[in-house]
Amino acid sequence: MKELKKSDFYFDLPEELIAQDPLEDRSGSRLLMLDKNSGRTEHHIFRDIIDYLRPGDCLVLNNTRVLPARLMGVKEDTGASIEVLLLKRRENDIWETLVKPGKKARPGTRIVFGGGSLKAEVLDVVEEGNRLIQFTYEGIFEEVLDRLGEMPLPPYITHKLQDKNRYQTVYAKYDGSAAAPTAGLHFTQDLLARIADKGIDIAYVTLHVGLGTFRPVKADNILEHHMHSEYYQVTEEAAEKINRAKASGNRVICVGTTSCRTVESAAGEDGIVEAGCDNTEIFIYPGYRFKVLDCLITNFHLPESTLVMLVSALAGRDHVLAAYEEAIREKYRFFSFGDAMFVTDSFTKEDK
Repeated sequence: MKELKKSDFYFDLPEELIAQDPLEDRSGSRLLMLDKNSGRTEHHIFRDIIDYLRPGDCLVLNNTRVLPARLMGVKEDTGASIEVLLLKRRENDIWETLVKPGKKARPGTRIVFGGGSLKAEVLDVVEEGNRLIQFTYEGIFEEVLDRLGEMPLPPYITHKLQDKNRYQTVYAKYDGSAAAPTAGLHFTQDLLARIADKGIDIAYVTLHVGLGTFRPVKADNILEHHMHSEYYQVTEEAAEKINRAKASGNRVICVGTTSCRTVESAAGEDGIVEAGCDNTEIFIYPGYRFKVLDCLITNFHLPESTLVMLVSALAGRDHVLAAYEEAIREKYRFFSFGDAMFVTDSFTKEDK
């Protein structure tokens, strides 16, 4: 197999197509359907996806919940502004964080948030310049964070989010992500209920999305790119639903690249998903053989990103880039608050 270069996954995206705000109606976004085998495309509205799901299919959703992890504070001694982004809980009230500006956050630095209802001390500088910070507060940390924290929106979204819940899926359950599994933002409770009523199994897995999801690929040879580790969990119930679909010859349809990476990480070489929890650094790019996933519901991703490489592994780079060119011509909305793509094996409508 020839060397894969980062530039093989480049496309030119007009800035005005980057969605800055979520649609009022989650399921009213546009849906580009891509046949993974032929490259054929069709255009629909997202809620129409139910027509293309078959009884017996298993839809896999990531039920992680985004922490309002961006905290704006001041240095206790000077009053200088400082921003802290929570990355990973190390133990109890000690977190690994990203601090801006970093030079103001040497070990021993004390930071105050919300007029003193939350305080912090920098303990250490760790890998990549991240800071270990210990927090002190009254009450429950998650409640304090919910009051003071802001959603850690991706750097390409410059508008302020009016409603925090619009950067959460309607089925978000377990706190731990620094970014939303954005393909899931298109689902409403009503649409999920209709999908279940049609005889489609819904399996919930958890993968806590790290900020590495926004980290650009720097190496020109993509095999030199190192994926950041992310925690995932698959319950017995979810594993059983996924394995049952595969054993019955039905499809496993992952909602988002995070759900895809979870089931592929949790599966053995025989394609059987095992329940449990672990950390994964799986990097999926063209040439990868999928063990579990058959189809993928996803958003439109950044040029040269690991995410567009994953989609290309499923449908082929040429098909994916051609579909992206079509989406750009048709003025689809891109990235986290943008429109959706269904990479599928069939455009046949499935009657109830």
